[in-house]
Amino acid sequence: MKKIAVLLFLLNTAFLFAQKEVSGIVKDKTGAPLPGVNIVEKGTSNGVSTDFEGSFRIKVKEGAILIFSYVGFTTIEKSASGDKLNIVLNENDGQILNDVVVVGSRNTKRTVVNSAVPIDVINVKDVTTQSGKIEINQMLQYVAPSFNANKQSGSDGADHVDPASLRGMGPDQTLVLINGKRRHQSSLINLFGTRGRGNTGTDLNAIPASSIKRIEILRDGAAAQYGSDAIAGVINIVTNDNVNEFTGSVTYGAFNTHAKGDFPEGTANTKGYRLDQHGNGNSFGKDQDFDGGSVQIGANYGTKIGTKGGYVNVTGEFLNKNKTLRPGFDFRKGFGEAEIQGVNLFVNLAVPIADKTEFYAFGGSNFRDTDAYAFTRNDGERVVEAIYPGGFTPRITSKINDNSIAAGIRTESTGGWKWDFSNTLGKNKFHYDIKGTLNASLEEKSPTEFDAGGHSLLQNTTNLDVSKNYGDILGGLNLAFGAEFRMEKFEIFAGEEGSYATYDTNGVPITDPTTQSAPTVPNPDYDPTDPESSPTIPRPGGSQGFPGYSPANEVNKNRSNFSLYTDAELDVTEAWMVSGAVRFENYSDFGSTLNGKLASRLKLTDKINLRGSVSTGFRAPSLAQIYYNLRFTNFSSAGATEVLLAPNDSEITRAFGIQKLNEEKALNASLGFTASLGDFTATVDGYLINVNDRIVLTGYFDASHLGTNVDKAQFFVNGVDTKTIGLDVVLAWKKTINENRFSATLVGNINDMKIDKVKNGALDEKTFFGERDKAFLLASAPPNKFGLNLNYGRKWFDAGLAFTRFSEVKLLDYQMDEDPEDYRTDPSETDAQVFANQKKAATDTYGAKIVTDLTLGFKVSKSTKISIGANNLLNIYPDQQDDWVEAGGYWDAVQMGFNGAYYYARLGFNF
Repeated sequence: MKKIAVLLFLLNTAFLFAQKEVSGIVKDKTGAPLPGVNIVEKGTSNGVSTDFEGSFRIKVKEGAILIFSYVGFTTIEKSASGDKLNIVLNENDGQILNDVVVVGSRNTKRTVVNSAVPIDVINVKDVTTQSGKIEINQMLQYVAPSFNANKQSGSDGADHVDPASLRGMGPDQTLVLINGKRRHQSSLINLFGTRGRGNTGTDLNAIPASSIKRIEILRDGAAAQYGSDAIAGVINIVTNDNVNEFTGSVTYGAFNTHAKGDFPEGTANTKGYRLDQHGNGNSFGKDQDFDGGSVQIGANYGTKIGTKGGYVNVTGEFLNKNKTLRPGFDFRKGFGEAEIQGVNLFVNLAVPIADKTEFYAFGGSNFRDTDAYAFTRNDGERVVEAIYPGGFTPRITSKINDNSIAAGIRTESTGGWKWDFSNTLGKNKFHYDIKGTLNASLEEKSPTEFDAGGHSLLQNTTNLDVSKNYGDILGGLNLAFGAEFRMEKFEIFAGEEGSYATYDTNGVPITDPTTQSAPTVPNPDYDPTDPESSPTIPRPGGSQGFPGYSPANEVNKNRSNFSLYTDAELDVTEAWMVSGAVRFENYSDFGSTLNGKLASRLKLTDKINLRGSVSTGFRAPSLAQIYYNLRFTNFSSAGATEVLLAPNDSEITRAFGIQKLNEEKALNASLGFTASLGDFTATVDGYLINVNDRIVLTGYFDASHLGTNVDKAQFFVNGVDTKTIGLDVVLAWKKTINENRFSATLVGNINDMKIDKVKNGALDEKTFFGERDKAFLLASAPPNKFGLNLNYGRKWFDAGLAFTRFSEVKLLDYQMDEDPEDYRTDPSETDAQVFANQKKAATDTYGAKIVTDLTLGFKVSKSTKISIGANNLLNIYPDQQDDWVEAGGYWDAVQMGFNGAYYYARLGFNF
């Protein structure tokens, strides 16, 4: 035994002495360091990644070969013969990488210059370490040319989940993938004054930024390739797979409360007006110079599984963000961004189980506890003075759970066929708790907090994808085909009784209005000369701010769909590539659809490519659009109105002549060019998107005759046809001079959407989809956005300066709902002239603004970096409006936001 022990000791000692440490730096051909390059000792699982400065250090055996690989660069092998290695990686032009699922060919420029369609590739680590954005939507808003996202206030659930879109389309017209697999949508449907009203969307902020390696944005219609929702394009989020590396950051930031402008006395002031401790708006409290303070902590670590390339990568994030409070009209004392407390976890793993076969899985869990202002109740039948003297501002607090898990097996047969079988399950649950509120029909006995119920969406997708590359057919043929089966389930669950019920004078829920009556208060608008005017008005039931879902609102609906697709990409010659795709889908609730796509790229020279595509597409109506229903209170210049949002399949909907929802149909076309000229690259792409039968939310129809105790009714309809013409531009320059690293990127989008037709049939167009509704739809597609990003780096220091210009946006306020005769300035004016006067008075014009961001980075050690900076450095606000804007503050939710300057500091580390 002793001899064996001695022998083992000697062998281990010999092995240790046979090891050596190799260090070095990896750069690109311009001399710029490359962070995140994978370095593996050939034939082993021993590996490391380069740090922020491209440096690495690894212990290897004598005579070892090191493999250097990085997305978009040619993989090379180098002998570890010396102690110090200086490695230069060359970019590959159009090499197809196995881990690129959606966008195919790419290089490390922000936009791929050799693909047939426009694609952005965004390195998230670069964005997160060089800006103060802490949420995915806000990051993309400033780096992707045609991406738009807005923070909301007073828009119920949309205050908690930001609506986001591409090329001015709806939030539900962009498909989101995680590692190439379809991501489930949020169960929330956007209503009221939000962008994308009437649409559902995918909650990108439910995915931790620290877990993301890169984001690929395909800016082209792709429903023929990937199915429903891809009318505007596809966002594919590729998660981290690095090992033996611990990275993380701690970020703190806050907003400057000094809003610019002159605001009437008694409103939220320009230096941090505060609600009282109950959030009811009765006192002004102590001024604050800063608010909206946020702390974000993120960490990511990966480790190997086995010895054949397996890994598991784990990410955790914590976010604590306080409310902001900005000037609002007297009917809206609480106006600003919501408070968020969130925890995010994500895991990505792969395990080889045989030669050329691996099992993979990824998924995560996101929990957010949010708190947002609703509209203030100042007086009248909605206020109980014994509880809230002087009025109150209810708060909508939401608990959002977003969970997902995907798993599959990838393999390659001996004949070169690649097979990928997977299943992806995701669920989003949105639960409302209303605080600082009351049920006015209970008067002074009312609780001030209610469980208001909520909704959820579950989606399960099973995929089989097969592909093979034939290198000997012309310049190369890639053939792919597959099948998908998807099941979706949408639920609305009721809240507690007090959140939705109206009680009689005895405190009993009213079930028979003929024998039971709610408590009343004097009617301030009582006119004794009007026989229809009443001296009293009843107190409304339900929780103020957001009425709870009742058992009558409950929904439990599901559907399934099955699809088949095939696509091919052929290099006819070295210069000419063509591709095509066909997809068939069958839905259990509305039938079948068939769509196709053709795309081509032509190399005019070695440096310049011409590219274009044409495709048909579709988007299935979401289950929420078909079955969502709610009774709520709408506030306008006319006061409070009780509204019923009726489900599409209800008798009430049919009674108004509203038809069954069908799919949206799209025609996409694009034409552009790419150029790669030394240190300079450029992509310019024009596009056309025609969408017929676009699903929108109608205006308010008179429903007083229904006998349901509501004033108005509203519906989802295939209501409009739109045409969008636009242009995306990305110009990038990168240069290293001695040890100085310079880069400049200009991104821009020009977008023009027109409403070709309102499909109101025999219904009144003004009510069906009037001028205000049209303005909100068009405002979702701003005329243009341009961003100039300048970066400099040298040794331990880097700096970034960004200018983003947001175009003018026009909205129509509530004056469009008033009597047109109120705007007659001359007895001889025609109806058209009177209408024009009214529209002019109701137009809220938000002029173009330029927002400046600045960041300074200091590397204090090899593994630690400190960054300080400001978003909106010059504290720019939208133009102040003096009339009734939708949000109830002095600004609407336009592109640049309404919070002013945000100052931050970040500590980043990498071990």
